[in-house]
Amino acid sequence: MSKRPELNPLEHTRPLVSPPKDVAAGLPAILSSMKHMLDDTGLLRGTNELLKLNQMKGFDCPGCAWPDPDDRRETTEFCENGAKAVAEEATLKRVDPEFFAQHSVAALAEMSDYEIGKFGRLTHPMMIRENASHYEPISWDEAFKRIALELNSLKSPDEAIFYTSGRTSNEAAFLYQLFIRLYGTNNLPDCSNMCHESSGVALSESIGIGKGSVKLHDFELADCILVIGQNPGTNHPRMLTALQKAAKNGAKIISINPLFETGVKAFIHPQEFWHWFGRGTALAALHVPVKVNGDLAVFKGIMKEMLDEEEKNPGTIFNLDFIGRYTSGYESFLEELKATSWDLILDQAGVSRANIKAAADIIMHSKRMIACFAMGLTQQTNGVACIQELVNLLLLGGHIGREGAGVCPVRGHSNVQGDRTMGIYEKPQKEFLDSLQREFKFDPPRDFGWDTVEAIHAMHERRAKIFFGMGGNFLSATPDTHYTADALRQMNLTVQVSTKLNRGHLIHGKEAIILPCLGRTDIDQQAFGPQFVTVEDSMGVVHTSVGNLKPRSIHQKSEVAIVCGLAKATFASDGFKASRVDWQALEDDYDKIRSHIENVIPGFSDYNNRVRKAGGFYLPHAPRDELVFNTESNRAQFSTFALPEVKIPKYALMLMTIRSHDQFNTTIYGLHDRYRGITNGRRVIFMNEEDIRERGMSDGQWVDITSHFGEETRSAEKWMIVRYDIPKQNAAAYFPEANVLVPIGSVVKRSNTPTYKTIVVTIKASAL
Repeated sequence: MSKRPELNPLEHTRPLVSPPKDVAAGLPAILSSMKHMLDDTGLLRGTNELLKLNQMKGFDCPGCAWPDPDDRRETTEFCENGAKAVAEEATLKRVDPEFFAQHSVAALAEMSDYEIGKFGRLTHPMMIRENASHYEPISWDEAFKRIALELNSLKSPDEAIFYTSGRTSNEAAFLYQLFIRLYGTNNLPDCSNMCHESSGVALSESIGIGKGSVKLHDFELADCILVIGQNPGTNHPRMLTALQKAAKNGAKIISINPLFETGVKAFIHPQEFWHWFGRGTALAALHVPVKVNGDLAVFKGIMKEMLDEEEKNPGTIFNLDFIGRYTSGYESFLEELKATSWDLILDQAGVSRANIKAAADIIMHSKRMIACFAMGLTQQTNGVACIQELVNLLLLGGHIGREGAGVCPVRGHSNVQGDRTMGIYEKPQKEFLDSLQREFKFDPPRDFGWDTVEAIHAMHERRAKIFFGMGGNFLSATPDTHYTADALRQMNLTVQVSTKLNRGHLIHGKEAIILPCLGRTDIDQQAFGPQFVTVEDSMGVVHTSVGNLKPRSIHQKSEVAIVCGLAKATFASDGFKASRVDWQALEDDYDKIRSHIENVIPGFSDYNNRVRKAGGFYLPHAPRDELVFNTESNRAQFSTFALPEVKIPKYALMLMTIRSHDQFNTTIYGLHDRYRGITNGRRVIFMNEEDIRERGMSDGQWVDITSHFGEETRSAEKWMIVRYDIPKQNAAAYFPEANVLVPIGSVVKRSNTPTYKTIVVTIKASAL
């Protein structure tokens, strides 16, 4: 495939490398936060916003979904990356019609993602017409009519794709899925398809619900916490506070990850100024440097060590009472575990048996264990099986349904879990559709729609004609960047609801429309007065978010108003569909939306009253609350898997994509990765020292990377080698730049999530 530089611009400077940090947060985090605020918002405006961030009557962080304390909140209830997210959204910079008149799409596409994102907030609806070089302003009425015309001209509603990012509020998400299903399709791919879809599939089968079973308070009670395939110091920095409290209470924290990330080595709480220049609180008692895609083997090894001890002293290691009363499949699980050879386990895990036994010794004596995990598990080829094996480990100790214990998938985006609760799902359950039918008196479509990977294929093959994105940066977040770009270019129309400019606006269909929306920090003023929205965090707490800043433009609309405006335009000539929903009333008063949610979705009774109470409320979780498991057996399910062989060809590497400390998902805040020692650059590949030497290469050398999938290859030029403590035959590089290497056909078994953590690559010296 020919190279298209506008999709993956090369860097013109050499990144600087220094030793990785040993301690996370502290004074450097404060200074970094203040710098971003000063650059984007001004110090006074920025500080005022930070003091409202994650407060009871404030706005929810537009970054990660880590929960807030149930009762007392600190004055500064935010982290460094939360401050960066607020600075990006509350920026005083504007991208207005004059900006687009001065910058062609082609010129913008030559810039880096970092440069594109720093221009500021979108202020007006904009449209680029077929064969035009520049976006031009369009009124909201014209935009809605244009989109409606295209939607109503399709031969089938299934020719339209409606994507959702994890930032969308509960109210907007519920209306969005209602509009789409009233329109006639279940084509609702979302960012969950690319991150925690594996968690949903695995946990639904194992414990009967696709959500985690712990509360924030459980971290203070746990005596063992597993942090697996996760970098909390960068991706969920407020989690470090919970880990610090746990460590001080005596909990043993085990890190299982190819990289020993700074955030689980040691932590200095930024508010504890008396510790700023110390060594911080040591967090991980043990690190298991597993090979990429080797976690399943590590879990089996830990359980085999536990089984050895259990057979010597029956009933002392496994919680046989819990297993007998609440689980199914135990005997088959044991049979498979006994049959798994240590040679295969150690080969796949890439760590010593002594290291595995050290982890097992801690785990087998734990009475209250929490298992946290993120993309390191969900995005590897065997992600679903891996998570279910982790659940097996929890079930052996009875670590479900009691305080201080449970499974904790750590979600990435702020309301990605809430969006799924609201019905953003291409495979809706019958019960949800039946409830929707009763409430709105129409028959929703019953056939499953396309997930993200399926949607990309459908666009590429012209089975879809319109792409509508409710937030996010679809192009940069998805795999196989050139393939996805070609797919988007096939569309008759692409529409993006956005707060800021991103690369997804520059790679578009024959025509494209940008709809500027309000952010979390903005006042949402509607006909019935100022409105608030609600979100659901990683631990199932639903709470309010209220913006306080005057919008940067009178032409920005809330996501709710955008959905309602689009629905009114689309159904204007269809009397039946138009009469199903009073869209204007819902736009005017969000309480009316929440009343519908209460009638449709279990767990939201008395929604408007309960969510107004400080801290919100917990949604029900049957395994956690009642030890009830809504599985096929009505018990927690032990899963049985033979350990798959994972072979890396000679001279190849297994690459995983990672975030830098200066980014959140596809949003690039800066060009530094402070904890890993990278400054002024992103185009680096982290490699083991032996792998570098065996290939006759050197630290700091520029190389080209080629990924291999079957007979297919994909290449990306000019990456700088960085010698790093990473397992042999493994490598890591930052996304979204490295997404060009992820094959569209390489997906996690059963969840169809792209395998961003299982990419076979080779390298060669770069000619550039």
